[in-house]
Amino acid sequence: MDGEVPWPHSSAMESLENRFENLVRAEFEPKTTYLNTAAIGLLPARALAAMGDAAVSAAQGQPLDMFADVEASRSAFARLVGVPARRVAVGSSVATFSGLVAASLPAGAEVLTAEGDFSSLVNPFHVRGDLKVRSAPLERIAESVGPDTALVAVSSVQSADGRIADLTALRDAARAHGARTLIDASQACGWLPWAAGEFDFVTGVAFKWLLCPRGVTFLVVPEDLGEAAGLTPLFAGWASGEHPWDSCYGPVGELAHSARRFDESPALFSYAGARHSLALIEELGVDAVHAHDTALADRFRAGLASLGHAPVPAPGSAIVSVPGLGGRQGGLGRAGVEVSDRAGNLRAAFHVYNTPADVDRLLDVLAD
Repeated sequence: MDGEVPWPHSSAMESLENRFENLVRAEFEPKTTYLNTAAIGLLPARALAAMGDAAVSAAQGQPLDMFADVEASRSAFARLVGVPARRVAVGSSVATFSGLVAASLPAGAEVLTAEGDFSSLVNPFHVRGDLKVRSAPLERIAESVGPDTALVAVSSVQSADGRIADLTALRDAARAHGARTLIDASQACGWLPWAAGEFDFVTGVAFKWLLCPRGVTFLVVPEDLGEAAGLTPLFAGWASGEHPWDSCYGPVGELAHSARRFDESPALFSYAGARHSLALIEELGVDAVHAHDTALADRFRAGLASLGHAPVPAPGSAIVSVPGLGGRQGGLGRAGVEVSDRAGNLRAAFHVYNTPADVDRLLDVLAD
């Protein structure tokens, strides 16, 4: 039929799979069965080489322009989450950016969080002391938004067990009650396709699924740069000026006309590697990464059933958490299988450098 888009031939699909595999093989050579990306991702070879070049250049007195790496990283992250680069600030921790949002709230404001969510996201609201912070089960977070809720702060994917928040329902409930949203995407960006632009604030570390060095974190702010929300660049330094090199002394006369006004002073060597890690994720494609990662997670879930174990229900997640098996972490590590122990659960996280053989190795060791 005219205008009909043909389904890719099997040879074309095979070519895409080969391209994905070849890209991964060129970048990673893990020496263990590494299933711990939810704790920290592996660095690709290109990022490691770039950081080495940056370090050598600094040692030789000819430092590279690592601020260009910061801007390249900002733009790459913006493309990955579907927002303009002007809405993205850079920094080094979720806690700092969560604290920035917490500081924008008036005394007595109600903040809704998910029970047991990651501390770096929720603790800044508790230490304020003058906010009303309440929590609800993740599965009921949308229905728990009320007329007094000023902000909903929740991780899109739970660190402890991989459960995925219903962000569509959360967005709709927040809009219906006039509440703002803060989403921690640390355990989502890099493998889970989603639209960051539908939320007020989005933050996330990049050293997990985005495969960046530690010290790289992003914050997405609203189109108005948070003006309506009362967001203030509390820690703005010279680099937050519209003209940084003209803002080195005294008060910054003109803040950046973009989210760069909320930048922390960036860890430059980390960003020298980050731009290349983010470029790799773009080359692989988040949709392809999602398909790869979740297929491996589903393989593990099926194998667990054959061993008589039931994971925490988290359909569609690349993270699988198994109650009661956290104590096996040490033995698994000695067998060369890297996983995490989180709240007594064994947590396995599957990413681009993992294969079906890795899943089977984990199952075999658990069976023994």
